[in-house]
Amino acid sequence: MRPTLAVFPLALLLVGFVLADEPKGRPPADKPAKAAPEWDVDEFIKDYDKDKDGMLSREELPERFRHNFARIDTDKDGKLSRDELRKGAAFLHSRRRPSDVLFHLVEMSDCEEGCAEEIQRIYAFLRKMDTDKDGKIGAEELKAAREGLAGARVDRIIKELDADKDGKISREEAKGQIRKHFAHLDANKDGFIDRAELLRGAAEHPGAVSPKKDGPPRKKASDRPDKE
Repeated sequence: MRPTLAVFPLALLLVGFVLADEPKGRPPADKPAKAAPEWDVDEFIKDYDKDKDGMLSREELPERFRHNFARIDTDKDGKLSRDELRKGAAFLHSRRRPSDVLFHLVEMSDCEEGCAEEIQRIYAFLRKMDTDKDGKIGAEELKAAREGLAGARVDRIIKELDADKDGKISREEAKGQIRKHFAHLDANKDGFIDRAELLRGAAEHPGAVSPKKDGPPRKKASDRPDKE
């Protein structure tokens, strides 16, 4: 299974520890957001319906829309009706890949110098990752780069929060998400979060920390003794 951008480790917790609880720039609550324009399924059929039967066969669809044909064709008659297209519109486009962000950056670049600098930054980092200079990014090289980024981020956090410069973060020094999940990050329960504990937290997957208040899991009703 290919990892997606939606899957991030607890490093997100470390990245955003100084962010406010409410993101800035939201539209006022009393101002409704503009609705997205509705897709014109009739116009879509008209554009590609070569035999004019009001439906689209696999051959009539452009190749870029065919990958999920069987999924959209719910009645399995080999053609997509107006209703099937309306309900399955989301499956017409291919699934985005994390690497697509680079293609979008190149496509949206409307300048030469400034935009080229951003592409160059990505290129320079990829070249740095390719430690054996074989023109490819191997699994071990990716792992090393990931660990390097996590380590640098953890070091920045400790430098910013460690007021007494003892190399650890106390509960009093913690802020933001670090403070919110302090009990979980403090694995040895000594009242401090050290570099190793922050790195361990950065490597965890979503679900390791409950979105509710950090602490021991609540017992189920079936686990509690019956009241006398």
